Amino acid sequence: MKRYAGNLFIVLCVLLTVAVWLVFPPVNDGREHFARAYAGEVIGSVNIVLLAFSLLISARPKWAEPFFGGLDRMYVTHRHTSTAALLLIFVHVLTVPISLTGWALGNYLAVFAFTGIVAIALVSLSPRIPFLNRITGGTYEGWKRLKRFVGIFFIAGFLHSLTVPRPLNAFIAINWVQIFFIIGAVSYLYTEVFGRFFKKYLPYTVEAVKHPTPSTTEVTLRPKRDSIPQPRAGQFIFVRFPSSRILDESHPFTLSSAPHEDVLRVTVKASGDFTRALFAHLQPGMEAVVEGAYGLFDYKSGGQKQIWVAGGIGLTPFLSFLRDINVLEKDVEFYYVVRHREEALFLDEIEAAAKKHARLKVHVRFSAANGSLTVDEILKNAGGDLREHHVYMCGPLAMVQAFERGFREAGVAARNIHFEEFNFR
Repeated sequence: MKRYAGNLFIVLCVLLTVAVWLVFPPVNDGREHFARAYAGEVIGSVNIVLLAFSLLISARPKWAEPFFGGLDRMYVTHRHTSTAALLLIFVHVLTVPISLTGWALGNYLAVFAFTGIVAIALVSLSPRIPFLNRITGGTYEGWKRLKRFVGIFFIAGFLHSLTVPRPLNAFIAINWVQIFFIIGAVSYLYTEVFGRFFKKYLPYTVEAVKHPTPSTTEVTLRPKRDSIPQPRAGQFIFVRFPSSRILDESHPFTLSSAPHEDVLRVTVKASGDFTRALFAHLQPGMEAVVEGAYGLFDYKSGGQKQIWVAGGIGLTPFLSFLRDINVLEKDVEFYYVVRHREEALFLDEIEAAAKKHARLKVHVRFSAANGSLTVDEILKNAGGDLREHHVYMCGPLAMVQAFERGFREAGVAARNIHFEEFNFR
């Protein structure tokens, strides 16, 4: 239940906002279109609440992770609150009475906020539209730079509500909404200005760069001064390399190192523009900036019987699991799937772990030669019953979704199936 508390709290705050406006309505001053102005204020207030939570999630507060089920699922909520706010902005504009005469500061702030938020939203939803593509230069980093201004438009939107001509007299409701304005504004300032003073971003040095296969990079990072708080096996960090123009973008990567190591290691497949550039250009001695660690992908919190499924570079959290184990106290069936043998990572280490830990059974599948792994095969190896098993999966989204459906059909409860939502990465 705890993992749903964050979403339930957001819904509750939205409902309470509407309730406050209804219980403490504005004074009807006899103006024309009073009802429309009243409805527009309620919709605008809900917008402030939704955008405030979007900005709070963007600040990536670690304390909030357990209430959403991990940072990955926090970003799913971020996507939903942002989309809902965008739709309500249009409803707000269509609801409030608009006059083309007698404009004051609030009207201009409204146009500024509306234009900015809609432009950022459209770039996010439709990045390939030529006009929008030119705004960002067609790059992920350009989109991130543009998104950094959303907090300014949020602040302008709230100030608009206070400076429009003849604002409604609703003292209690306005002050209630101010609480969420403060939450959103503080979250934005923390993310963009003050985070560096709270050791949110820590300096590291690239100690080693290896290429275990022709398409992967293993990066070892050593802290310059303070290290991030000891991560748990299976967590991920955000990292960028400011000494290289093409690598100065913050990207999330799962740790493949064990928590007790005095360095951080990530293993990255060259599959996109940034990761290909990292493969080609990253060198020892370069500076790195690390944030984290995040995530609740932790086999230690699972049941006695477990199934691990890794697809391709999805091996990385399981490597961290294996490197963290002293005595394995779970019964684990570990399935590692890659297309070709030459793509497999750290096979010697995985096989050595299987020899060391009798309760660990390893199954390596080369799908190009031996066919795809299926849930039916896993079910057979488990004795025909998976209802008591906890499943941990990491790999391509299509693979994870297909296995999730298969495990559910095989009787595994949804609460026992663990994977990360990689869409935000």
